[in-house]
Amino acid sequence: MPLGFLLFLLFLGVPLAEIAAFVVIGGKIGLFWTLAMVVITAIIGSALLRFQSYSVINRIRAEMDAGRLPGEQIGHAAMIFVAGILLLTPGFVTDAIGFLLFVPPVREGIWAFVRSRLKVTVVSAGQGRGAPPRPESRQGPRTVELDADDYAETPNPDTPWRPEDRK
Repeated sequence: MPLGFLLFLLFLGVPLAEIAAFVVIGGKIGLFWTLAMVVITAIIGSALLRFQSYSVINRIRAEMDAGRLPGEQIGHAAMIFVAGILLLTPGFVTDAIGFLLFVPPVREGIWAFVRSRLKVTVVSAGQGRGAPPRPESRQGPRTVELDADDYAETPNPDTPWRPEDRK
């Protein structure tokens, strides 16, 4: 199935599912409690986002300190970010998906699925062998020695750095 068609179904299906969920839940518990649930899930979602994002940042830092690439942890951070966006979006379907993304085993399953379809190429940049330094004879001398007769100190009349201007 083409990606454009899947995105079309997603952008059409999610709002329709949200509207249906609001109608069904609002009919069962009433408008006030339905809106209260939406606000409460947004508050809980922002608290979970804050707590879990600190946790994943610490794991990323630990992986980097150990000299390893934190690919999996960055994947978890991206899923936590998406979960936070979904929980701040009003709706019950997006809240359900957002809460699922906060569950570590669910994220690990999604990461395993994504990792099986990724091709990773690591390019290391840093101190390595590289090209040998060029000998001095090919570059020429690095220092130019001048006698007093070889240069003259004459003020440039067009310079913006005149001593009388510096006050």
